[in-house]
Amino acid sequence: MDPQIEELLGLEAVRTRAHVVLKLAEEGRLNHFNYHPDRMEDATDYVLKLIQRDFGPDKYHLIPPHGRWQHFEVGGVPRIATLLAEWDEKCDTTEKTRRLIDLFFVSVLLDAGAGDFWKFKESQSGLTLNRSEGIAVAALHMFLNGDFAGPDSSVKHTANGDALRNLNVDILSRGLQVDDGNPMIGVAARADILRKLGESLVNLKDIFGPSGRPGNLVDYLISKSNDGKLDYKDLWDVLQRLLIPIWPSDRTHVNGQPIGDAWPLRALEQQAGSESKPYSNIQPFHKLTQWLAYSLMVPFSRLLSVSWSNTELGTGLPEYRNGGMLVDMGVLELKPEALQRGLSLSGGSLPSFGAGDDEIVEWRAMTVALLDVLHTKILARLDGVQLSLPQVLEAGSWKAGRELAAAKRPETKCSPILNFGDGTLF
Repeated sequence: MDPQIEELLGLEAVRTRAHVVLKLAEEGRLNHFNYHPDRMEDATDYVLKLIQRDFGPDKYHLIPPHGRWQHFEVGGVPRIATLLAEWDEKCDTTEKTRRLIDLFFVSVLLDAGAGDFWKFKESQSGLTLNRSEGIAVAALHMFLNGDFAGPDSSVKHTANGDALRNLNVDILSRGLQVDDGNPMIGVAARADILRKLGESLVNLKDIFGPSGRPGNLVDYLISKSNDGKLDYKDLWDVLQRLLIPIWPSDRTHVNGQPIGDAWPLRALEQQAGSESKPYSNIQPFHKLTQWLAYSLMVPFSRLLSVSWSNTELGTGLPEYRNGGMLVDMGVLELKPEALQRGLSLSGGSLPSFGAGDDEIVEWRAMTVALLDVLHTKILARLDGVQLSLPQVLEAGSWKAGRELAAAKRPETKCSPILNFGDGTLF
């Protein structure tokens, strides 16, 4: 593989380049945002109070890592525990793990912003859900219905490449309860992503077997384990190999090769100047792949009791809750000209940009770097309590973004900066 492409697909470049952008911000050299570092203390206070409210003073060890598992338990309904109990007489622990990987794969890849109006009504619990939790529960019921297994499968509670590559918009819309009165952003794009996932799974038979089953990742990673420890790098390499071919074709390419959720950023280009290396202007994120990686680790740990190495390579997720928290707390502020452009694009009271616009890429890069800063500040305040970055994302920054949005924009609970994406990014 071209070394430049390999670098941009790796996790190290996400963090390294984001911190270059942070340094530019400290020097007042961003194009679209003003950075107010003094407001980071207020942001840290706010996030820390949420963590202490929900887990202090002696329950910090119960904070789960940021991942999909929690979303399935929305409303206090133990959906995964119920499912595992149902499987007790049918399969061993390894097969249970495979089935959860099947479920988590499709659920996470459906999980980009649904918009401010979509809802899912769960008849069993009577709950009406929205956003990430709503998508999770909707995907769970599609999984239970066998929508990801296909009509010819003898087992409903699974997923395979053939079924996914034949998934159409009608099946997905029915499962997500989407209609004219309950719209969701990017349903067709989500269906296309799952179809392409099916193709990619089938093409990687060495990992996912002849049926292209996501759950066969369990056997592959265990075969590569070292003394029972799995390597996060192995998981990451598999996910990039699987997912890079499925993203929309208008994403950034390098030497004709797609590189996924990675975008040119003018601030990096200006910083590099005439001495720049090729593609040094590109800021990678790979947000949805990172969200999937974080989520997939959990069933391995909880069911198979395996540990992971190199997990520190994962970064904070550059999405609208984490980034929105930084804007709502005044850490990041759109410059007047950027704000005016965003308002003219939205035609409303909040600025909006395209997912690949320079304003959004700069915002996301700053979000990655500032989540590292936030993590360090949180640990310094907790007096010896050790929390991983994914735990701070789960109990702190992501939750803070959601609660701030609800307080400041109660009608929509939306981000302070909107994006008109395609439902496959963030």
